[in-house]
Amino acid sequence: MVTPAQLRKLVSALPESEEKSHFGNPDFRVRNKIFAGLDAGEQIGTLKLTPEIQSGVLSARPDAFYPAAGAWGRSGWTHYKLAELELGELQDLLLEAWRLVAPQRLVAAHGGGPRASPAVKPAHSAGSARNGARKPAAAAKARNTAPKPPKRKALRTRGRA
Repeated sequence: MVTPAQLRKLVSALPESEEKSHFGNPDFRVRNKIFAGLDAGEQIGTLKLTPEIQSGVLSARPDAFYPAAGAWGRSGWTHYKLAELELGELQDLLLEAWRLVAPQRLVAAHGGGPRASPAVKPAHSAGSARNGARKPAAAAKARNTAPKPPKRKALRTRGRA
């Protein structure tokens, strides 16, 4: 069983994490992006996970985890019951949620490794020269191929009758 105080201690150990409030409930953020939260009674929490990781925890521990409602749940947001979790289990999931939300440079600076879990590898790396991916600016320029209309000069009406 994990207590709210233990949860807060785990979160405070993550770089640049802070506790704030969202709709009157405690939440945990890194650089103002929410990665976890608690309900008002502090018995049910929420984590941002990838859908793949969410699927794994839902099937392994249906007594402790359940998806958030609607599109939030389909995108990976997962509720957990503090009373059903072990401290190490929650620590691993909090770290994963933090990695998903924290800026890549912050994750790398603190030895966080890749954002996705080792079991889920990205298909390609954006901006990699090896796989022919374009840089973000070049990709945006390629999308905007339609010619722009010429700029119109402002009409001068002052001083003319």
